[in-house]
Amino acid sequence: MTIFDPARGRIIDGGGGSSGTLLRLIGLGVAAFLLVILLFSSITRVGTGHVGVLTLFGKVQSGEILGEGIHLINPLKTNNELSVQTQTLKESASVPSSEGLMMSLDTSLIYHLNPERAAEVFQKIGSDYENVVVEPTLRSAIREATASHTANALYTGEREMVAKQILDQITTELNQRGITVENVLLRDIQLPTTLKTAIEAKQQAEQESLAMNFRLQKETQEAQRKRIEAAGVRDFQQIVAQGITPSLLEWKGIEATENLAKSPNSKVVVIGNNKNGLPLILGQ
Repeated sequence: MTIFDPARGRIIDGGGGSSGTLLRLIGLGVAAFLLVILLFSSITRVGTGHVGVLTLFGKVQSGEILGEGIHLINPLKTNNELSVQTQTLKESASVPSSEGLMMSLDTSLIYHLNPERAAEVFQKIGSDYENVVVEPTLRSAIREATASHTANALYTGEREMVAKQILDQITTELNQRGITVENVLLRDIQLPTTLKTAIEAKQQAEQESLAMNFRLQKETQEAQRKRIEAAGVRDFQQIVAQGITPSLLEWKGIEATENLAKSPNSKVVVIGNNKNGLPLILGQ
């Protein structure tokens, strides 16, 4: 600030230059601080296994989905992260069979968010899509699938069929909403105690019947084998009997007599046989 002194007849400098410089420095500092804040607001990070959905003043920017890593964005936009990793939803529900019997069914749904439709899911459903859409859809699919099967079938041989039916239905419904279903697993089925006991008793009786049929079949096969063996022995004897003639017997007797005569240790008494002239061995 400059001041005129009439007594001295000159102009006195009051130090106004220093104040102006200070004000300029303060202004530069504030501008630099705002620039740093703006710069940090323009940088956003998306975690592993997630995508970023940008919103501007609450409006979803559907064409801007950020992948994993660091991104430079409009500082006025907000980044909303959604997981695209595989997730498991475990559901335990009491459901009716086709007979109206209530049973407890433990199910696991394996799914993940479709990254390409993350903005649509965030806009129409929100980040809590599991509780809003996935879980109710799973419960509905379980009830519809079990209602078309008997309790006995669910407890014995149709579990895989029920699981496939649930998978097909929930896949169709959730895929339309941008959620990809990987698999549906039936972990356990609990029936009423009385029904479970009756089914197990029936299964045991069926197993015993099968075992008895197996033993009867085995005995029948053994009897057939013995008949075949006896027939073979009979046929053999008939063939041998047909081949034994008086001439053959006479020739075999001659051979036996010759062998006995040649043996140095043989001491026998041989007399002639009046019928065919062959020696008759009386003793040794």
